[in-house]
Amino acid sequence: MAELRHSLSTGNRSTPSPHEGNTPLTTSASIGNERHSKDRFRLFFINDESRFTHSHCFNSKISLFLLLSILLAAFLSFSSLVFRLNAPYLCIKDGVALRCPRVKEPPSLWENPYSSTTSWKPCAERRVDAAADLPSENKTNGYIFIHAEGGLNQQRIAICNAVAVAKIMNATLILPVLKQDQIWKDQTKFEDIFDVDHFIDYLKDDVQIVRDIPEWFTEKSDLFTSIRRTVKNIPKYAPAQFYIDNVLPRIKEKKIMSLKPFVDRLGYDNVPSEINKLRCRVNYHALQFLPAIQQMADQLVSRMRNRTASTNPFMALHLRFEKGMVGLSFCDFVATRLEKVLMAMYRKKEWPRRYKDGSHLWSLALQKRKEGRCPLEPGEVAVMLRAMGYPKETQIYVASGQVHGGQNRMAPLRNMFPNLVTKEELAAKEELDEFRKHVTSLAALDFLVCLKSDVFVMTHGGNFAKLIIGARRYMGHSQKSIKPDKGLLSKSLGDPNMGWASFVDDVVVTHQTRTGLPEETFPNYDIWENPLTPCMCRT
Repeated sequence: MAELRHSLSTGNRSTPSPHEGNTPLTTSASIGNERHSKDRFRLFFINDESRFTHSHCFNSKISLFLLLSILLAAFLSFSSLVFRLNAPYLCIKDGVALRCPRVKEPPSLWENPYSSTTSWKPCAERRVDAAADLPSENKTNGYIFIHAEGGLNQQRIAICNAVAVAKIMNATLILPVLKQDQIWKDQTKFEDIFDVDHFIDYLKDDVQIVRDIPEWFTEKSDLFTSIRRTVKNIPKYAPAQFYIDNVLPRIKEKKIMSLKPFVDRLGYDNVPSEINKLRCRVNYHALQFLPAIQQMADQLVSRMRNRTASTNPFMALHLRFEKGMVGLSFCDFVATRLEKVLMAMYRKKEWPRRYKDGSHLWSLALQKRKEGRCPLEPGEVAVMLRAMGYPKETQIYVASGQVHGGQNRMAPLRNMFPNLVTKEELAAKEELDEFRKHVTSLAALDFLVCLKSDVFVMTHGGNFAKLIIGARRYMGHSQKSIKPDKGLLSKSLGDPNMGWASFVDDVVVTHQTRTGLPEETFPNYDIWENPLTPCMCRT
């Protein structure tokens, strides 16, 4: 277009002014010469006009070509932009950082969108007017004693089951011992973390609980190791009738028996509904952490809400990507060759029977990832949260052990959500020193902060996440608890043709029904994650 305008201006300048050579003092010769000049000029102008026409056509073609080129470039740029938003790899990797397009924040970002449509309330609490249905201490069928093994939440489930089993057999429960775990390396007593007085008093109308082994029993030191005093080989998820038929007779005979092992040794569908309700009563009402733990957790929650000038909602993220979890999963993750070799050596040492020679692990890892049985990496969590609409400014509390891969592995998540903190960053060292004496106490702080967060996000299965989601359902299901569909994420993140817009739609639609609402139970669905029946009632 610029060249076209230039040609037109040049043609105009070639046309003489109408006043040139037209003075009143002209002679006939000059008139003749002028007439001859005009004829020559007219001829010259015609020739020049012809040249101008050809030049104009040529320049028009060039301009048209340039215009088409500009339009083509604009189209390609627009297509590139659309392709960028629908990039096959969803987000652009810039060093250790991930850059994903922003997503419009939905109105239900911080609350359960369907909470108002539900009509369930908790109903496992102690009835004040209930009459105690207990045998006297002299008429008890005997005493049972357990070691609660594993981490904090596995121990919690064991304690709830122990109370239920004592009720089934009309036995007296000796306060459980929290057994030192090989992984946690923590020797914590029941009274170091739980409020014993509240525990015994709240359950006094259900089960007799004593603090210690009766004085008349003289074999205290070898109670749990004596074969004569131990009931072994209790089946996993045993029915109530098994205890009545096989355990109760021995308790009546020996008066005191220890039960070993005792992890998941009571079923869900094959016990009376009142027993399941009792387990919920223990879990949600009787088992309370010590006041000092609850007060510190409340301070952490308050600091999370007030990290900026105004009060903010916050998310609690249970990130399960510790070395032990990564190794035990036997999944394959993005890593350097050296990291993969070291992980293979670690797995061979810790789980030699499962590792064998390692040749079968690749196909196993692919199958587990396809089925959604692998822990989510921090970067995968970041992409999922961005697709759900959580902005960069989101306040996130991370409940996690030492992440495998350290800061490099955490970098994509921290870069996308910089307002990410742990309890060690929220509290002064001196504040946490008292709780460092027992690893279980630190786990209790994480448990309570996650329980009270506005949104809770789990990244892998386990008792911690199961109990948090169950408690949030029981106490008030308006709180959103996100349980990722790892099968969907695995399929989408591994699809080279999956675009960002399609990925966002899939994530949002799929997780609308995975926000922690009470769900109808089905056979063998444990009550810890979904205490709908019989622990909750319709309003």
